[in-house]
Amino acid sequence: MSTDRLDTEASTEAEAAPGAEAAPETEPESETAPDTGSAAETGTGTGPEAAPGSVSRPPGGSDGSDGGSADGDGGDGGDGGATAAGASETGATDGAGTAEETSEAETAEGAGTAEAPALSEAEAELAAQRELRARIEQRKAAKDGPIEAGMKLSGRAADLLAAVRAVEGGEKPSAHFPPPAPEPRRPAPAPQAEPRPAVRPAAAPTGAAPESVSSVRAVLAAGGAPESLAVRAAETLGDQAADALREDPWQLLSVPGVRPEQADGFARALLGPEAGPGDERRAAALVGWLLERAALQGHTALESDAVRAALAERSVPDPDEALQSAVADGAVLVFQDALDTAPGAPAAQEAGHDGHDDVGSGSEDEAAPQPVRVLLGLDRYALAEESLADGLARLVNASALAPGGEQADWEQAAADAPSPSAAELIRTVARNGLVAHTGGEAARSEPAAVVTAARALGLRAYAAAHTPDGRRRLAAALDDPAAAVTVSGLLTGSEGPGRDGEGALALDLLAVVDAPQLDVESAAVLVESLADGSRLVLSGDPGVLGSAGAGQVFTDVLAARACPQLASRTPDPGPIGELVSGIGIGELNQVAAPGKEVVIVPVQNAGEAVHRTVQLVADSVPRAIGVPVSDTQVITPGHGGPAGTRALNAALKERLNPGPGRFGGFDPGDRAAYTPAPGRTLPGTVVSADGDGLHLDCAGTPVVVPKDRVEASVRHGWALTAHQAAGLRWPAVVVVLPGDAASGLSRPWVYTAFGRGERHLSVVHGVDQALPHAVAEVPARPRTTRLRTLLRPAAV
Repeated sequence: MSTDRLDTEASTEAEAAPGAEAAPETEPESETAPDTGSAAETGTGTGPEAAPGSVSRPPGGSDGSDGGSADGDGGDGGDGGATAAGASETGATDGAGTAEETSEAETAEGAGTAEAPALSEAEAELAAQRELRARIEQRKAAKDGPIEAGMKLSGRAADLLAAVRAVEGGEKPSAHFPPPAPEPRRPAPAPQAEPRPAVRPAAAPTGAAPESVSSVRAVLAAGGAPESLAVRAAETLGDQAADALREDPWQLLSVPGVRPEQADGFARALLGPEAGPGDERRAAALVGWLLERAALQGHTALESDAVRAALAERSVPDPDEALQSAVADGAVLVFQDALDTAPGAPAAQEAGHDGHDDVGSGSEDEAAPQPVRVLLGLDRYALAEESLADGLARLVNASALAPGGEQADWEQAAADAPSPSAAELIRTVARNGLVAHTGGEAARSEPAAVVTAARALGLRAYAAAHTPDGRRRLAAALDDPAAAVTVSGLLTGSEGPGRDGEGALALDLLAVVDAPQLDVESAAVLVESLADGSRLVLSGDPGVLGSAGAGQVFTDVLAARACPQLASRTPDPGPIGELVSGIGIGELNQVAAPGKEVVIVPVQNAGEAVHRTVQLVADSVPRAIGVPVSDTQVITPGHGGPAGTRALNAALKERLNPGPGRFGGFDPGDRAAYTPAPGRTLPGTVVSADGDGLHLDCAGTPVVVPKDRVEASVRHGWALTAHQAAGLRWPAVVVVLPGDAASGLSRPWVYTAFGRGERHLSVVHGVDQALPHAVAEVPARPRTTRLRTLLRPAAV
């Protein structure tokens, strides 16, 4: 790594010794913690020993660690979720952006819809996801057998419960579960000369009825819980929320931000001595909470042993019985998935298996039982993965040429491609309905070349990015900038071609860059929206941090080898590209940076880290590099702590835009980070504030955040976390690595943070050898998902 330095107004910044490296940002205080609005912040007492009915912040962290935040997670920890089913309150988690963004967005979602006269993009996106979930629920009801009273099962549910008991008892399952019957697919729509106008998304549901909120508030008061939870509880539990909480106080645990010890106190206040640790209602609520918590960390399912151990930690007397009751009641689904016998060469795949044991195969009856793992999952994510797997298989099976193109035309387009990698990708897309493409920032030009070639052939082709900034960079690489959209804008109809008469997106080819940022639910919505015969290119950099939501779609597609895969041979240019490329393979190298493209700034403590960061942003980078303050972004591991986003943003605001913060702490000219939906962060600038809310300018798009949503969904934005910065790039980036971030660093975090700078990267380095250790020895921690297994039958 370069040892160049930048001069500062106060003193010359010390040069790093040769070989010193900048530290990746781990989220020691993860993005999982909302700043405000959680039950933990408003109650009294702590933990299980609190007085009955108390709802409080559990012990484990000051503002520096947010150990008692909504989910109490530790650091970002790279790309994977925490172990033990994500249930441990102290584990560093993958979901540095997940839980925080999820809980903040959920808080904002229903908090002011009644006031909004028009449907916002975020509300439309959430409504589209709800619509998909409703369709999934209908399909689930059609597939499952009836569940009789008295916890008796029949049909598929009985088979699943019997299988989990047999497998956990050491028996070899006698048969695999028959997959659900495939749904009939709609025919491909006839090509239209002009795309039809976009279909208006379904209206977002309004907030809870005032009378329902009032009833819930009374119940919460009786149980000693903060009345501020009333709105969220009514939205989560529905119109009968008050009655539901009286009958089962542990349902409070389904409200975002509430923790088990808080729900226990609430139950004790309402039920008295009847509220014991072995109550079936408590066990069922804990199972759901553990799985929801795991989803915030990226998992779509958890191994049954991990859930059982987590229940035992929560003083459930009989975890086995609790799990069986949860399965019998339909609260969770149970699956058995075949385990790979060797990395990269799964036995089930090589033998032509689909992840389940076959019956009557002769030789297999004599072979050793294939190892399986028993997974538990919420139907929301399990069925989204099934829907996504079905949709991807449908695209894989579409082997005909894309409408409007002949092989000779595609060959000519490949011959005219700007690079050999782009030509190879064009040829592959011509022959396949689904293609996976990997590469760095420079490789984004290759899917852009595919879209340009397809449009030249008369096809309706578009390229979608994760963020508006990504869309801007895509548009610069396309002949027609209008062909660049965001995934959210495409799905809501605010961008792109809209939908045809049958509800499918009116396009023939879609290339999605930033594919690692796709969570399983967004991906399911997207693939369900593609008509038969459409082509899909999933393109992205597998080294970056994963999605903020549950799932690892791009990773699973690559691992399952469900479609042709192409790796770009186009390297990212310059010293930053060279540095990041090395990090991707576990090497932190010194790079020559004659133009001060990479600079290391060693610091001894968090206070010095904040001082140096402000100095770099306000003076050194603009003066020595020529990048203005507005184009310089700070990236740090977490929100809390002495060098987290809150501390850095406060220091940067005082230096760059001091003011009284009359509107929720904001003033005109402040840089802001707006989270309209889980996993999405829009950088912007505060323009003004009035009775309608906070007015932002987000990449040229005016956004109005209602007053009651500002606290939950808007932060100052001079400093972001790596998850918030994923999919974005700036001319200059300052990565801050304070000493307390050392334990949470990982290769994906470093790779993501260091790769956000286009022209300049400064690293405020205070983690010593933790940085090279993280790059070399701390890879992405895997998430527990089922998509890879579901895709194996379609593997090529």
